[in-house]
Amino acid sequence: MSAQSQKSREFTGRHMLLTILGFFGVVIGVNLTMATLASTSWTGLVVENTYVASQQFNEKAKEGRAQAALGWTGKLTIASGNVRYSLSDAAGKSVLMNGVKVLFRHPAYEAEDKAITLASGRDQEFSTRHTPKDGVWIVQIDADAGLAEPYRDVRRIIISKGAIQ
Repeated sequence: MSAQSQKSREFTGRHMLLTILGFFGVVIGVNLTMATLASTSWTGLVVENTYVASQQFNEKAKEGRAQAALGWTGKLTIASGNVRYSLSDAAGKSVLMNGVKVLFRHPAYEAEDKAITLASGRDQEFSTRHTPKDGVWIVQIDADAGLAEPYRDVRRIIISKGAIQ
């Protein structure tokens, strides 16, 4: 093979232009994609008014300590399209409840949030038909157990194939 048969390749101005356009095209494309995903998902809103929330913090903490002192334990079951909740006291006996409301909140965005009311069943077990989507959920259960404020049970759960994991 002779030296003349091999063609030397030069890096020309056209190559540099294409390299720069490709680089900035990728950067701008990624930025536009990320901005679109950010604007269509979580709003970032945690509370409506942070000042009011801070004023209520001590009262809510006091209520939480009083509730914990009761020694009650809630049992949440989600399986086969059913959501069930029961509440037992420190001795393991069922607590009499008048009603139970459950709020499923998605931690990243509010579009999937769903509030449901459970119907009374046997042995003070409240239930209803509902199948949350698979993923991570924050579940807030408010049980009317005859207290001044509803008994609140808040959990972070993972749903997989329609059941709690």
